[in-house]
Amino acid sequence: MTLKVGILYSRIRKDEKLLLAELRDRDHEITKIDVRKHTFEIGEVPEAFADLDLVVDRCLATSRSLYATTFFEADGVPVVNSHETAEICADKVKNSLALERAGVPTPATKVAFTKESAMDAIESFGYPCVLKPVVGSWGRLMAKIDSRSAAEAILEHKATLGHYEHKVFYVQEFVAKPGRDIRVLATDGEPIAAMVRSSDHWITNAAKGAETDAFELDDEARELVEKASDAVGGGLLGIDLMETGDSYTVHEVNHTVEFKALDDAVETDVAATVVDWLEEKANAVDDELEVSA
Repeated sequence: MTLKVGILYSRIRKDEKLLLAELRDRDHEITKIDVRKHTFEIGEVPEAFADLDLVVDRCLATSRSLYATTFFEADGVPVVNSHETAEICADKVKNSLALERAGVPTPATKVAFTKESAMDAIESFGYPCVLKPVVGSWGRLMAKIDSRSAAEAILEHKATLGHYEHKVFYVQEFVAKPGRDIRVLATDGEPIAAMVRSSDHWITNAAKGAETDAFELDDEARELVEKASDAVGGGLLGIDLMETGDSYTVHEVNHTVEFKALDDAVETDVAATVVDWLEEKANAVDDELEVSA
């Protein structure tokens, strides 16, 4: 079955090139949707998008992702990932709440709205602890706080920034991971592949230069991946785990996940496996429509 797939993007990176190449190799019809160049009208479906079987959200900017997916879903076009999943994953507070409600182990976290209450939260954790922006990726604007003086300086800086999100203080315990964390790419809770990201720096993102290598998931990690995926609504997700002795904690679930580093680290053809899943999703939607008709 030939699919009509929309790729929602603002920049074509290696990840998108891998997906596009695999979709073309299977003769699927592709509509590239650059959100910087399109407008979305209330109550009107653009003709070019009306017959799409599926839209894959690959937007870099969170705001564009959230609004564009809302429009497509309002127009009845299935989106991967759904707006509901994107809204939870894009906000670290909502992400942490969803994981905790689902019984997924996740680092202890406190949220404050003033410098004074944020300082109280920091002091309650002790040093070091971690301050993160509620929205952000690639490890940007994260701070490991080692002293009260450092906390005061960072809080003062954040408080003077203009955007309201910087006035939401997301404070988290520091997890003494063994110099690495684990990134799992999963589709509706089923792992495609996993890698460890190792670095001498406390931030072990591949985007920050961490070394990557394939990782074999054990049964406990697989169970946590499934539970974390279910907690945010499922989809194509990057689930980040940290090792804590002989167990794990899940610190984040990512909804517009990059996978080029993973593709280089593992033997699995990541893009091909993702497209297998997209085909299954589109066929399932088609079957549902036939039944409802």
